[in-house]
Amino acid sequence: MNELITQINDAVWGYVLIAALVGCGVWFTIKTRFVQFRMVGEMLRLLTDSAVDTVGDQVKNQGTEGKRKHISSFQAFAVSVATRVGTGNLAGVASAIAIGGPGAVFWMWIIALIGSATAFVESTLAQLFKQKHKDSFIGGPAYYIQHGLHQRWMAITFAVLITLQFGLSNNSIQANTICGAMQEAFGWNPVWVGIALAVLGLFIVFGGIQRIAHVSAVLVPVMAIGYVVLAIVIIAMNIEHIPHVFKVIVEDAFGIHQIAGGGIGATIMNGVKRGLFSNEAGEGSAPNVAATAAVSHPVKQGLIQALGVFTDTLLVCSCTAFIILISGLYEVPELNGIALTQSALQSEVGALGPIFVAIAIFLFAFSSIIGNYYYGEANIRFITSNAQVMTTYRICSAGVMVIFGALASFELVWNIVDFFMAFLTACNLIAIVLLGRYAFRLLDDYRQQKRAGIKEPMFHRSQLPELENELECWE
Repeated sequence: MNELITQINDAVWGYVLIAALVGCGVWFTIKTRFVQFRMVGEMLRLLTDSAVDTVGDQVKNQGTEGKRKHISSFQAFAVSVATRVGTGNLAGVASAIAIGGPGAVFWMWIIALIGSATAFVESTLAQLFKQKHKDSFIGGPAYYIQHGLHQRWMAITFAVLITLQFGLSNNSIQANTICGAMQEAFGWNPVWVGIALAVLGLFIVFGGIQRIAHVSAVLVPVMAIGYVVLAIVIIAMNIEHIPHVFKVIVEDAFGIHQIAGGGIGATIMNGVKRGLFSNEAGEGSAPNVAATAAVSHPVKQGLIQALGVFTDTLLVCSCTAFIILISGLYEVPELNGIALTQSALQSEVGALGPIFVAIAIFLFAFSSIIGNYYYGEANIRFITSNAQVMTTYRICSAGVMVIFGALASFELVWNIVDFFMAFLTACNLIAIVLLGRYAFRLLDDYRQQKRAGIKEPMFHRSQLPELENELECWE
């Protein structure tokens, strides 16, 4: 079974999906006039303003009605980063380097730079087509496929795929990595670690999106800042090696030896696959939580989610890559995944390295488990409102699949995720290419309002008359 899944993954990723991801990223970059580079300042302003409002419990409800318990723009950002910043940053980067070589890091950077434009488009569309829910908003690709393309079958297909990918199989990777890190650092039995994770995860997911958002808003800044600070210290201690690290990355990405030996394909494929798993740009996952935010204009959340791609890949993934390449341990065949990251840290900071990674990966991966769960919940609610179905899903997502991940092999859980990720991404890319024109129009409107001196641009559904009957939340 594992061998069959591997063959399918190689065919889909090697011949179809990489070209589609890069092609869409370049197209969206051109059509948005390089939004991911030109509007970085606005992204930071929006995130900072929202973070201040969140801390003060004063969420802006512009463009909404009543005093509902909305999710803030910063909280939505935190939940999406919680799923992005996880095992892909520690175990995934290590796996890409171990299999594809240092050059895979370069292709991770490329997919992040162009993919952030894709992230902008899909999250802007999610905001545009979001729907009212009992204590927040709800939305995502399934919703913009149904209300924008009017293809119910395609929307249900996406909802099923993302539930299988994030709500179930992705959580097995998080658990697998946590258990591997704990066993490496402390010698703890994966079975008992998996059971403990399942109990804690079930407690949180049964609390709903409010609890998930609050937990993520605390965990994400703590874990990301702590890990980045450690990486910066290690890089500063080895500053003389950094030029060599960049040289190795670039040479391996385009090197004659890789091209002559046929290894360049593996380098690119592993860099793109692990980059996508980590930053999720174009995969259709982040839009599900981007839709929950209360903002005055859809473009606001699109910009903030584009910034999340940079945060994940260019910052956190690069930290892991530099630590591994500085150590030189990527050339040891026996090391892969989280064990490689732990060994690299141990070589730099001593015996505390594996312990720090174990704690960090717990925070990274556990926040991903609860964020991944929400992606599945939002899409199951799109298909059915049956309470029994939702309860069963919660138990499977945060319970059964977590324990499965604790017991399954490293190769099996990653291959399963790559399989579902390929088809999920393909479905979403088709949708956002067909609907992208609305995101471009919204961006033009946002820029015009900013040029007119309006600090906080507003959107009303009458501005898109052809969609007015499909836009429930922009009254």
